[in-house]
Amino acid sequence: MDTLTFEFKTTEFIQNRAHVGVVGSGDLEILMEPVKEPHTKVEIRTNIQGFEKMWRLVLERFIQENDISAFIKVNDFGATPGVVRLRLEQALEVSQSEGKH
Repeated sequence: MDTLTFEFKTTEFIQNRAHVGVVGSGDLEILMEPVKEPHTKVEIRTNIQGFEKMWRLVLERFIQENDISAFIKVNDFGATPGVVRLRLEQALEVSQSEGKH
């Protein structure tokens, strides 16, 4: 397993935790938690090596478009960039909904 860590300066805070996806072939699990500091930290555990640049590009685009402050934990099992983007958007939507998740 490879662990990648990225940090981004941000300004908007999420209010709720989110958990989406499952760790399985071609998919990933995302846990998103509120933080009190104006930055987002992303920790990725993946069994696929050599894609750090692709992860950075997908995450940078997501943060540029959403500017959220959160701790995001990703457990990857070979997801494509499109699936990563979809799961990030789902987690953000859950974090913005009413109630706890």
